[in-house]
Amino acid sequence: MGYSRCKADQSRNIASKRQNRSMLRTLFIFLIPLLLSNALQSTSGTVGSIFIGRFIGVRALAALSSFFPLLFLLISFLIGLGSGSTVLIGQAYGAGRYDRMKAVVGTTLTATFVLGAVLAVLGGLFTTQVLRLMGTPADIEGMAAGFSRIMFWGLPIMFVYIVYTTFLRGSGDSKTPFYFLVVSTIISLLLYVLFIPGWFGLPRLGLNGAAYASILGPLSTLVLMLVYLHRTKHPLGLDREVRRHLGVDWGMLKTLVKIGVPTGIQMINVSLSEVAVVTLVNGFGSNATAAYGAYYQVANYVQMPAVSMGIAASVFGAQAIGAGRTGQIRDVIRDALKLNYVIGGLLMVFCYGFAREILSLFLTDPVPLDIAYRLLMITLWSYLILGNTQVLAGIMRAGGTVLGPTILSIVTIWGVEIPIAYVLSRHIGVDGIWVGYSASFVAGLCLQYLYYRLFWRQREHRALIS
Repeated sequence: MGYSRCKADQSRNIASKRQNRSMLRTLFIFLIPLLLSNALQSTSGTVGSIFIGRFIGVRALAALSSFFPLLFLLISFLIGLGSGSTVLIGQAYGAGRYDRMKAVVGTTLTATFVLGAVLAVLGGLFTTQVLRLMGTPADIEGMAAGFSRIMFWGLPIMFVYIVYTTFLRGSGDSKTPFYFLVVSTIISLLLYVLFIPGWFGLPRLGLNGAAYASILGPLSTLVLMLVYLHRTKHPLGLDREVRRHLGVDWGMLKTLVKIGVPTGIQMINVSLSEVAVVTLVNGFGSNATAAYGAYYQVANYVQMPAVSMGIAASVFGAQAIGAGRTGQIRDVIRDALKLNYVIGGLLMVFCYGFAREILSLFLTDPVPLDIAYRLLMITLWSYLILGNTQVLAGIMRAGGTVLGPTILSIVTIWGVEIPIAYVLSRHIGVDGIWVGYSASFVAGLCLQYLYYRLFWRQREHRALIS
């Protein structure tokens, strides 16, 4: 009897180890294309920034930097809808309900396009006023307005392209979005080279050429991707059933809004904090603004593991819930955290070792270069903390819990980051702004972990299992 029990325990332990290895492997395989996708997105922006900084000048790079937080603010609600659709598609995929997946796609596409059209009109009409409210330096206002206005008009295209990649990732497919992002990156970079200096007889468009390239690249790629999905009969292709669901299913939209709005609010708060930060930075002159723009390019790479871990935790947590395998949730959390600290740690060490060389790709003037270098030295390490927070938030989002984490995010931003940045900038200068980032990441992890440990794991997780 004891021997049988021992053998049974050994069998369970072996099965558990295999399951753990399987989840770690699944997460890693999903993360590779996702990380490469994020790297390619940043590469397109990075090469463009290098081209702009070296061939047009620091003022053009500063003008480009002024629009980054504003663009992120505009797509924040889209990110919320995308996260809601990712959760619903993940749950439906785990349950094998492909009809529900198509219904989610149809409603989300409609809502996304309408949102993009409204923002395009409003943003195009009030571009200059918004930039002035952000405190954009007068010497770059005209250049920033021209670039921003073109980007506004391209929002519906960009929105639809971005949200379709979230559909595919919700089903656990990170490879297809990566392949087409390669195409988009190549097209966008080629257009950068052609439009900005006006080569091969094309008009010299300068900074506006970067805006046109940023729109035409995703547009052409979206068309190619839809054709590919249709020909391969992909479950998420724009087939007859999906087209039948185009429009607004109010019940579906309500569910998307319930999950997506708090996430969108959270992203909006992040965006507003970036607007507040760049406003503080603008007060120190265009050198500080250019330094912030260079830092922003590097930060896009550094935060990739953190953001990717949150997406992976949300996708595979949702699939486990949809399939009724809620016991895998802790496996997802554990393995995502392992990958966060390994991958993020390696990237952090590399950036610390070559920070000045990396920043010199964007900046040739030693004054903004020194400012950007100090910014990286202060903030780099804290992106590992951000990754931990993203995993916890992603797993709670997979179960539909978004309001509590959103409130804590708001408290972190407006109760920690902005006050610290404002106060320290008045006492120690522009370096004080950067301290606010690290402080908010640490505070955010503490608050999210307490919420997960004391509320979600004790109440929501039990409800899911039952």
